[in-house]
Amino acid sequence: MEKINFNKFNNRSCYELMGNGSMSTNDAMKHLILNYNFKESSKEIFEKNREESVESILIELNELIGLESVKVLINEIMAYSEIQRWRNAEGLRTDPLVMHMVFKGNPGTGKTTVARLLGRLYKAMGILEKGHLIEIERADLVGEYIGHTAIKVKEQVKNAVGGILFIDEAYSLARGGEKDFGKEAIDALVKGMEDYKDNLILILAGYNEEMEDFIRTNPGLRSRFPIHIIFEDYTIEQLVLIAELMVEKREYKLSKSATAKLFNILSLIRRRDGNHSGNARLVRNLIERAIRKQAVRLNRSRIYNREDLITLSREDFMGGEE
Repeated sequence: MEKINFNKFNNRSCYELMGNGSMSTNDAMKHLILNYNFKESSKEIFEKNREESVESILIELNELIGLESVKVLINEIMAYSEIQRWRNAEGLRTDPLVMHMVFKGNPGTGKTTVARLLGRLYKAMGILEKGHLIEIERADLVGEYIGHTAIKVKEQVKNAVGGILFIDEAYSLARGGEKDFGKEAIDALVKGMEDYKDNLILILAGYNEEMEDFIRTNPGLRSRFPIHIIFEDYTIEQLVLIAELMVEKREYKLSKSATAKLFNILSLIRRRDGNHSGNARLVRNLIERAIRKQAVRLNRSRIYNREDLITLSREDFMGGEE
């Protein structure tokens, strides 16, 4: 019998070949077993294709630490969108809400996290087709020669259609001399917004003052990005709560003395670095370092139980002197 190339057939053709005698039962079973090993299970496929509900995403949003003003504004946007749908159903005049936004705040204040949630939320609401997030910066948009910038912007916009294009440190597009292509990138982005106005949302993000200056340099941007969301710095207490959630997700916990030490470290760094202290990003770095320190400590002792494995102690946290 001719040797069969298994990669050439799917399960259905395998059964047909076995039925007409072109494939032996043993070869057919080999194919089916190999195919099963490399294909996703029905449960995995179900989980991947399952549509998220608006309610489940809102629960996730409301569980985020802080961001109270952000949550209020998102609820307003949702309510407006829903009422416009009902007005449209009743034959009343509707005004489409321009969804392009400006996120203003320091690093680690949740801008990217909220952008991802918004993409999923708008997909669940039927506003966006895919709801994915494409996160880029100046280097992904500005080219090195004439015509290059337009090509790069078009490519990024194309990738983001159906979701959100998130541009971090967007104010950097306005920096540079006369030969800089940042302004060309802005113009190309505006064109992309118009071309895909029903299935694309742009979010410009960056420091508060820098973003205000950026908007002032191009008056047309303010009308195209009517939603401005300010992400406030977290309080020290909120940062400690964020730390506790982070370690819980990794199946660790903080001892009482470790929590007190972390509070002191965060307070010291906030006093020293002010608005540039890093917020939740700083907390993540401190936790990751503490987990590494714990591993070294436990390896040295060579005697530990389950409680030791999950507990981060005071000595695992470095001070804020560095």
